[in-house]
Amino acid sequence: MNHPFFSANLQNIFLVLWAICCNICIPGAAFSQDEMGIEFKDQGKLVKKLDFRDLATLTPIQSIKIVEVHEQSQQTYKAFPARNLLDKTFGKKWEAAEEIVFLSLDGYQASIPVAKFLSHDAYFAFAHDDHSPFTLTNRLQGNEIVPLGPLYLIWDNMKSKILLQEGASDMPYQIKSIELATFASQFPGLSPPVNSSAAVRRGFLHFRKYCMPCHTINGAGGNKGPELNYPISVVEYIRPEYLIRWIENPSGIRLNTRMPALTQKIPNRARISKEIVAYLKTMRQNKRKPANPNTDQ
Repeated sequence: MNHPFFSANLQNIFLVLWAICCNICIPGAAFSQDEMGIEFKDQGKLVKKLDFRDLATLTPIQSIKIVEVHEQSQQTYKAFPARNLLDKTFGKKWEAAEEIVFLSLDGYQASIPVAKFLSHDAYFAFAHDDHSPFTLTNRLQGNEIVPLGPLYLIWDNMKSKILLQEGASDMPYQIKSIELATFASQFPGLSPPVNSSAAVRRGFLHFRKYCMPCHTINGAGGNKGPELNYPISVVEYIRPEYLIRWIENPSGIRLNTRMPALTQKIPNRARISKEIVAYLKTMRQNKRKPANPNTDQ
């Protein structure tokens, strides 16, 4: 009999037995989010929508110990190997893509070059190894306790100086969508003019890595934080010297702010913050009305 009710329940029984045999705990949080599923897209087109049970049958589960930069400690997670999961969902074509864009439940939107996934080992965490609640205390944002599910992108950073210097950048949690994309088509309106100085072009690269996941420029970027350029640029109401201080140490200007400081271990940190402001000053002259302005901000 191929009745949906029996098929679903047989699959659940199989997964539970399989998890017990492998000494793996499948957390209740993952099952409570099961119906939402994770969307896998290619240039805006839906390729697959998979729930947690689907993911568990596609790729092996591993225990991964990392430096948890949000908590400034070491942590071990249960996780799916990223390359393996991307192979199973997109085939090998994902390796030829330019970017992978991760959209989170809280509006965070990280765009990470495919080259990074080919150079470093990444994983999609779904539970703590010790079966504790799948949350973390974000010391970078006022010790806020945040839920991490459905998926949390982590990197094998224990022996990587480069990954440790990057801090929490490229580590989105609450991932609900994974999309292959080209940066220019995904985020129009973010690039500075072609005749911009080298410092402004570098500032753009810094902005897209450290700022864009939370903030938009001309409507392009993440929606966790406010728009920074349209209709009034942030450099028009905050003096550049204070904006630099804000980027480097926001809590030193506004008590209890949730904005994290620019990662402390980044080389040339002071130059980076100045170049981000140089990029913002240039974009002040390049305002473009967002195609779909976010009315919630």
